[in-house]
Amino acid sequence: MDYETLTVRQEGAVLFAAINSPPMNLLGPELVRDLVSLIQRAEADGSIQVLVFKSEDPDYFIPHVDVTRIAEYRAEAAKLVGEPSIALLFRYLSASRLVTIAQIEGRVRGAGSEFVLACDMRFAARESAIFGQFEPAFGQVPGGGATQHLVRLMGRGRALEVMLSARDYDAELAERYGWINRALPADELDGFVRDLAHRIAGFPASGRTAVKDRVNAIALAPADDFRQDSDLFGESVRTPEAQARIRAALSNGFQTRPAELDLPQLLEDLPVS
Repeated sequence: MDYETLTVRQEGAVLFAAINSPPMNLLGPELVRDLVSLIQRAEADGSIQVLVFKSEDPDYFIPHVDVTRIAEYRAEAAKLVGEPSIALLFRYLSASRLVTIAQIEGRVRGAGSEFVLACDMRFAARESAIFGQFEPAFGQVPGGGATQHLVRLMGRGRALEVMLSARDYDAELAERYGWINRALPADELDGFVRDLAHRIAGFPASGRTAVKDRVNAIALAPADDFRQDSDLFGESVRTPEAQARIRAALSNGFQTRPAELDLPQLLEDLPVS
């Protein structure tokens, strides 16, 4: 399997996909296109049971979407789900027969957070993983499923805190809030995830499928709820207020590696509307 933004290797029934989309792993059309292709190929290959996502960039897992290419990456998502919606693409992954695990190092914010929330399990490096859901800082509704997942995982109060504050959360607090399964020392993370993936893949596929179907019936929001969030994001991102704040952020270094090391400060420094 050859991809522009993913490095893929297979170990038995486990497929490992490392995100490598310089300069900082933004979710743009190339990465979405590769994710669509990877999901399609993995689902069609009966030998693959577990899919593990990680990043080759130590500072950034997926920081957020490329705000300059929204229509393009949405068009790539439509090739799998029939609608220009990242939310529905991510929900498709949640409903897949594949068991998906996110192995997180570096920053995962916005749609990056929504991508790992769509995975079945999330494990993060205690020293380096940073989480954020900052769309309200631009006057936007998270469009990739954050609202659906975070309320179910954290409860109403913490979900509101996370989204409305637009702050960064380290791995230990993310674990305590329920954002991730657990935080682990960085030198233990890779071995832990690999062992877990192979253990899961070694059990009967029928059991995995049945359990995942029942859990999704209880905990995964209906597709229409994801579709509504996606539509609200599309509407809110086009408002004059959102566009003005995005332009101001871009002029202050938004979507550049150095500035986004401390994204909350960049957002705080935006002019008041």
